[in-house]
This record gives sequence, structure tokens and C-alpha cells, in this order.
Amino acid sequence: MASSAKKVFAASRLPRHTGLSAWVAMLPRRKEKPHLEGHATADVVVIGGGFAGLSAARRLRELDPTLKITVLEAGVIGEAAAGRNSGFIIDLPHDVSSQDYGSDTVARSREAIEISRTAIALASTVAAEEGWSRDVFDPCGRYSVSIGSEGDHHLADYAKALVKLDEKHQLMTASDIADVTGTTTYTSALFTPGTVMVQPAAYIRGLADSLRDPVRIHEKTPAVQIEEAGAGWLVKTPQGSIGCGRIILANNGHAESFGFFKSRLLHIFTFASMTHEFDPVRLPGQRKWAATPALPMGTTVRRVEGGTGDRILVRSRYTYHPNIEAGEGTLRRASAKHDEKYRARFPALKDIPMQFRWGGAMAVTLNAVPAFGEIERGIFAACGCNGVGATKATANGIAAAELMLGQKTRMTEIFARFDAPRSLPPQPFRTIGAKANLAYREWRAGAE
Repeated sequence: MASSAKKVFAASRLPRHTGLSAWVAMLPRRKEKPHLEGHATADVVVIGGGFAGLSAARRLRELDPTLKITVLEAGVIGEAAAGRNSGFIIDLPHDVSSQDYGSDTVARSREAIEISRTAIALASTVAAEEGWSRDVFDPCGRYSVSIGSEGDHHLADYAKALVKLDEKHQLMTASDIADVTGTTTYTSALFTPGTVMVQPAAYIRGLADSLRDPVRIHEKTPAVQIEEAGAGWLVKTPQGSIGCGRIILANNGHAESFGFFKSRLLHIFTFASMTHEFDPVRLPGQRKWAATPALPMGTTVRRVEGGTGDRILVRSRYTYHPNIEAGEGTLRRASAKHDEKYRARFPALKDIPMQFRWGGAMAVTLNAVPAFGEIERGIFAACGCNGVGATKATANGIAAAELMLGQKTRMTEIFARFDAPRSLPPQPFRTIGAKANLAYREWRAGAE
């Protein structure tokens, strides 16, 4: 990777995506920014045009409007992992309900909430400036829903922890949540008002298009090599190159494709399906809601309101792929699980089939910390979202931008205390362990 003359980091692979995301399919065709041709220069190059990269570019521009910033996106804005999630920008951590809920746990949870709300603040500011509708950006809150006694107990414990944190919430009965969802499947729910729901592909497109000069974006322009060039760096692309002083690496798991964080990132795929449109009168309840499962690895569900009909999104199934690519066979198996979960929840809609099915990658570290910081002189990483990517990747990008410019903020203070990502077990034990762990967690989730 490195030579005595200069350091060179070459990409061993480029992103590949499985299935067509419904979020992209439901939007008009994007007018892409031009790909990079020839040689250019910039003060900062951001590699990756998703939540982390675009948020980093936004924050850099806020802090220093004179910076020449170039964002390189390997594909089309909105079609990569950022446009493939379920659209939850969540403010509360998933695990605040431990039985020994002491002062250290409270402090850690409050810092996690502060990180998340910093991300939401950036997103809210952009939404207000750009005048986005609630179809794109909706601060509507979310429901955590249970199917069975184990989930019910978890939600009750979670509510007790939220009391300690002085966070607003509402525990709901089976009847309460049935009035919202139109189904009697759920046995209880917990509503928290701080989550923002987005149409993720539209959000990412809008965030990209809100970045104006001196920020430049090049789509279908993958970075294929990074090499030292004097006091700075040269980023090579298939048809060009760009010289710069500093780099923000915001390509999540594909940081490892350049040799960074080797054997420290687990590449996990999640999968989703979305139905054809149906007549809203077919399903009672509210026409727009979003629910995450009470138990980890359960099923996320959204009802998406449309102008000519509504749709149901189902997200479930987690698989490990060390090559950062999930095949069509994996998607088919996940889709069968989605159909099973969908029919169990919405028997009245069993004649409405799925129209779109897709997968998306996330990068997880063994100790659940971001892959973050100055990893080479002038190269700053904002990777390793560990799930909840819309929130955590946004925060990673903000913190990386502030760190790069030497800002002392709450974000840089909190991120400075994170440990480095731990090394993973060697192969084949890594793959065996990851697959066994995911299978066990899905089994524990059961009907959830």
C-alpha cells in the first residue's frame, strides 16, 4: 500500500448496490452533476456524497465560506446507501433501559442524545432554508412497537429510563396503537416525539443541491486512488484527478477498500420492501406513521402517504458480507421474510404485493464506536455509522469537519473520548461469529 517515496491508497473495489430503492424509483429522474474530467484543485476533497459527506461539506462551508470544497460521489446522489435506509433520523439511543441505570449510563445516554440532536439541528436548518415539504422532511416522531410480552416489558423499562432522562414519551396500549396503524397486531407501543422522518433519497438530493459555490459536486466520479503529493494529496478518479490539501473520507465501509480500518469494520446489509399503492380506505388508522421494533433486529414498518394511494414499507433481515456486496439470492431470501412479516401485520392487504425490494450496506465496529479522526496527515475519517445511519453518519460528518478546522465544540469534545475501533477476529472466525450472532439476534426478535 505504501512506498518509501510516497503513500498510496488504491481502492480494491467500488460500491455495488442490490435492488432498486423505492425512494429513488418514486422520484423524477435526477439531473446529475457532471463527473470529473481532467485535473482540478480544491482545499478539501470529500469522498462520499451521503449523509456524512454532504453534512461535512455543509459544516465546512458554515465554518469557512472561503474554502474550495469538492464532493466526489461514486454513483448518483441518493442512489447509494443513504437513499436506501428507512428514513428515520432518530434522537434517542436504542438501549437506555438497563436495570442498573446509574449516573454513568445516564451521562452516556445524554451525550448520545446530544450527538443525535446536533445532526437533527443541521437537517432541520437545511429543510427550513430550502422550504422542503413534509413529504421530504417531517418532524413527526416515531413509535416503538411490540408484538408480545417480552417487547411490552422492554418498552416499559425504556419508558422508565426516559423518565430519568426527562425525555418526553407516551406509553400506548394495544388499542391506542391500533388506532394509529390500523392493525391489531401490536400489543403495546411507545411514542417519542423527537424523531424526524425523511424521504431519504429526496433528502440526500436536496442536501446536495443546497450546497452552492464554492462547493462542487461530481457524480459518477469514484475516487480510485489517493496518493501523497508534496504537502497535500492527489485524488485520482477514472477520468481525472484533483489536488487538495485535506480529505474527508466519508464512504463508510468502503474506507476499508482503501486499506483504512483494516479488519475493524463489519459490513452488514439490511433489506427493505415496499408495496404497490393501495386505496387508503383499505387500511384504517393514520395515513402516515413510522414504527421501529421494541426488540433489536425486529421489523421496521412505515406507512407512506401518496397522492394517488398509500404504500407500506417493511424492513427486516440482517446479513454479513465481507466483500461489501449482497447478491440477488440474499435479496430474495430477505424478501420472503418481508412478505411473511407483512402478511402477519396487514392481513387485509394480502392481495397488495410488493413492488420494490432493495438492500443497503452499513459499517459496524466491534465496540460500537465510529471509525473517526485524522487517520493520516490531512485525511479525516467520518465512517462507521453502526446503524441509525441517517443520524450517526450526519453527526460523524459534522464532527469531522469541525475537527479538520481545529474547532473546539461539544461534538469534537465528545468524539475525542471515543475509543478506536477494535480489531476483529481473524477469518474464518469473523464470518462464522458474525453470521451466528446475527442469526441469534433475529431468532430472539421472533415475531417482532
